[in-house]
Amino acid sequence: MNKVFLIGRLTRDPELRYTGSNIPVATFSLAVNRNFSNQQGEREADFINIVVWRKQAENVKNYLSQGSQVAIDGRLQTRSYDTQDGQKRYVTEVVADNVEFLGSKNASNNNSQPSTNKAETNSEPTPYDFSDAKEETGTDVGSNPFADFGASIEISDDELPF
Repeated sequence: MNKVFLIGRLTRDPELRYTGSNIPVATFSLAVNRNFSNQQGEREADFINIVVWRKQAENVKNYLSQGSQVAIDGRLQTRSYDTQDGQKRYVTEVVADNVEFLGSKNASNNNSQPSTNKAETNSEPTPYDFSDAKEETGTDVGSNPFADFGASIEISDDELPF
């Protein structure tokens, strides 16, 4: 079994490229803290290369930047190539199956103010103000976000990504 789970912060902005058949691929490096301290009492980090493909690659490029915190699950991959001077080089990287956006560098540095970055898909939700809901819907919802607004919602399994 080849399965990797990581949580860390991007060390640089993601780079997006396209293959010859126009498939998006993004690469970035992730700093992951170790569970122990060194002899000086400092926690060290490992810097792990990550590769993301297709739509997730475009989302990573559009919504993440240096310092963003993410959770990754994927697989470990080793590949090799020959340099121009004929030396063989080996690269070990994680090919991500799933990238969860956990927060931004700004959110971790300033927890007292809510983040306005809409790209953070898994950040803490913004509280909703239902005070004007009666005007718009004719239904007094007060502080009940689950009140019946009278409109039905249709959900189709065809829209699920899996």
